[in-house]
Amino acid sequence: MLGICRGRRKFLAATLSILFIPAFTWIYLFSGTFRDEKPVSLSPYEAPANSPRYAFSQRERQALEVRVREVEEENLSLRKQLRLAQDHARGHSNHSKTYSPEEGTGDTEVARALAWNGSECGKQPAVEKCETIHVAIVCAGYNASRDVVTLVKSVLFHRRNPLHFHIITDAIAKQILSYLFQTWMVPAVIVNFYDADELKSEVSWIPNKHYSGIYGLMKLVLTKTLPASLERVIVLDTDITFATDIAELWTVLHKFKGQQVLGLVENQSDWYLGNLWKNHRPWPALSRGYNTGVILLLLDKLRKMKWEQMWRLTAERELMNMFSTSLADQDIFNAVIKQNPYLVYQLPCFWNVQLSDHTRSEQCYKDVSDLKVIHWNSPKKLRVKNKHVEFFRNLYLTFLEYDGNLLRRELFGCPSAVDQNSQNAADVGGPAIPPLCTGL
Repeated sequence: MLGICRGRRKFLAATLSILFIPAFTWIYLFSGTFRDEKPVSLSPYEAPANSPRYAFSQRERQALEVRVREVEEENLSLRKQLRLAQDHARGHSNHSKTYSPEEGTGDTEVARALAWNGSECGKQPAVEKCETIHVAIVCAGYNASRDVVTLVKSVLFHRRNPLHFHIITDAIAKQILSYLFQTWMVPAVIVNFYDADELKSEVSWIPNKHYSGIYGLMKLVLTKTLPASLERVIVLDTDITFATDIAELWTVLHKFKGQQVLGLVENQSDWYLGNLWKNHRPWPALSRGYNTGVILLLLDKLRKMKWEQMWRLTAERELMNMFSTSLADQDIFNAVIKQNPYLVYQLPCFWNVQLSDHTRSEQCYKDVSDLKVIHWNSPKKLRVKNKHVEFFRNLYLTFLEYDGNLLRRELFGCPSAVDQNSQNAADVGGPAIPPLCTGL
């Protein structure tokens, strides 16, 4: 699969060579027409036949003619090589092996990731140009607000589609975020705020040892919280950094089949295997389990499946033995999937490269270009130990310090946010920022 991408790079290099050689020739031609800041004619007819300049011009012209013929021959040769490279790439793509996201786990992650990257190489996201992408985030407190701003900047930096953010927030985070959204004024962005305090009663009965506290359980109630008309959504933790267009992830929702309603990346540590330390007793999960930092949800199907009843019954049953969650909503999601494995569509691991203390994330990428989403899912955050942490940290800090006003670019050819999303901007659990004043 990597061969296809290498073929593309060769194609680009050869194309640049084709453009560079004629340009170099013309520069050479014109540079030869000036000496001592006086123009010198290349034409032999502008000099006396018996003059030294005439003889020199003749020799120079003949040499240039030879060089031009050589350049033309090189161009023809390069074009032939490009055609052969393209034909080889197409043939390799048609006969290459593809990997199903449901085929195994663990050591096959790299193969699946490479297969996915190869199949997607050079393709544009299969999303309508002006289709709105919906993103849900739970954000509470000052620190979470800072993280979510960095997340949103990374999403907006790469995006080519209108975005609608659904943010479950407390009063502090809402005040901070609403100010930023209104001052940055990014076109084609809508934001709805939902009051987290109104949702606490839905999950407060679940004991949780995770540092996210009660807010770490609120992704479980998104089917009730988000508008009933909303059919699908991408759910993100605040400690996420995007390195690609989020539309690529949105297209994966179209790959779901049958009763698949949850898109998740396999957990990249041994947490759910129970072998991290002596007497470690995790919640039930399939193999390594799944990480809920990035989730694709088919909300309409989840509602029809009675998701609320499903996760509540599972949580009540497991809490009789476990007494509390260690990883917040992730433990409950995994317990549900353990009982109902048909619900999950396994995403390639580059959609959630997890930088936790015991991560195996290095198996998810071979090159920087393989990275799509970085997840700082350790309590240590930027201080986590990782082989490539400097690169990841620099990427995060780039967006942390990035001026949000620079993201204020129009999406040409799309209708205004008012016309397109006025129905979606209704007040649900909190006021929506008017589209024309929306800013990130």
